[in-house]
Amino acid sequence: MRFITILILISGLLTLRLFSDDSSVLPQVIKEEVEGNWPTWRGPNRDGISAETGLLSSWEQKEPSLAWKVSGLGSGLSSVAITGGRIYTMGESDGSIKMFALSSKDGSQIWVSEIESDSSGYDIRRPAQGPNSTPSVDGNRVYGLTHAGLLVCVSTVDGSILWTKDFSKDFEGQMESGWGYSESVIIDGENLICTPGGNSAVLVALNKKTGDLIWKTKMPEVIGEKGQDGAGYSSIVIGQIAGHKQYIQLTGRGVIGVDSENGDLLWIYNRIANDVANIPTPIVKDDYIFCSTGYGTGAALIKIHNKNGKYEVEEKYFLKGNELQNHHGGMLLVGDYIYCGHGHNKGLPICLNMMTGEYAWGPIRGPGTGSAAILYADDHLYFRYESGDMALIEATPEEYKLKGTFKIDEVNGKSWPHPVIASKKLYLRDQGTLMAYDIAK
Repeated sequence: MRFITILILISGLLTLRLFSDDSSVLPQVIKEEVEGNWPTWRGPNRDGISAETGLLSSWEQKEPSLAWKVSGLGSGLSSVAITGGRIYTMGESDGSIKMFALSSKDGSQIWVSEIESDSSGYDIRRPAQGPNSTPSVDGNRVYGLTHAGLLVCVSTVDGSILWTKDFSKDFEGQMESGWGYSESVIIDGENLICTPGGNSAVLVALNKKTGDLIWKTKMPEVIGEKGQDGAGYSSIVIGQIAGHKQYIQLTGRGVIGVDSENGDLLWIYNRIANDVANIPTPIVKDDYIFCSTGYGTGAALIKIHNKNGKYEVEEKYFLKGNELQNHHGGMLLVGDYIYCGHGHNKGLPICLNMMTGEYAWGPIRGPGTGSAAILYADDHLYFRYESGDMALIEATPEEYKLKGTFKIDEVNGKSWPHPVIASKKLYLRDQGTLMAYDIAK
């Protein structure tokens, strides 16, 4: 009997190796179940929702303790991706853009890869040098994007560069304004989907292993009066909308829906666009999309209809900028309610019924200042303010319930990178420093 059991175990391991395109993936898959998984921008589902439980429900009596911190990651606003016991992030130092792989145990460096030596072109108006994009991990590959528009595919094994694409040269790409490319690319099956922003290729699908072009999306000549041509500062989400899988993206000209099979532009909602920077990742629920931008624009709920193969946009409601605008920091949908920071560069906590547009509570003057990057885990909201203040807020539409605050250990500039939770640790990137806080009960 023991001999048969051993044979079954060996057979199972061999099967796992057979279906992996690289044997190095096997230990990563096993570790993810134990150590937490946050492989891309805003988590596995790109919604800012963490599945972690057993976390501190109040910081009033016990603040999160600093488990470790590391420095030397260079300047930039990149957050972190975590999978397989490794942390991936990007930064600029010594005149070059680098990608880092660190141990999630203590932050020690596993490898560093220099991916671009010339980062000129998008450095005039940005608040700090360095990349804005958060890496996206898929098996034994990790993908990053520099603010100048160089897309790289890097081996997670040793940091070697497998292939690159230049948004400007390869796709005539452009940004709507001058802070540089910021999206985190998305992997869907065998394809990588990204946003060069050119009118002839606003979105493109590439083979994730080779970088070969599969399709590209063309923008129409007549779009609307709002916004500017080019990519925005948002990242793509996937939705099953009106009976069809679509890629949803906020561009310089507004929110668009793209056919996942061939890249056809199915619809566009222009009213939400502004002329400066369109940033927050849209929220998708069934056939509904909630979107918001700052600079006095506002927020809207739209519904997409499929009428005999022609897609139409129905605006359910529109909230003016003084009612609700998420400048940056993101929005969360928990149950039927949207939580976010309201106000242009203010981050005032607010709770809104998504379907009705009615406020459950807020806006509230929070404990920090500036925009707030937010995250949800274990029935609570984590607000990270530009000022370096962290706030724990209960995720309930009943009332605003602040459960504690603390000041992060190191503030090197505007604290904009989004917080991440994995394996009961809260990860906060602040320019060249990464801090890990223990938030387990």
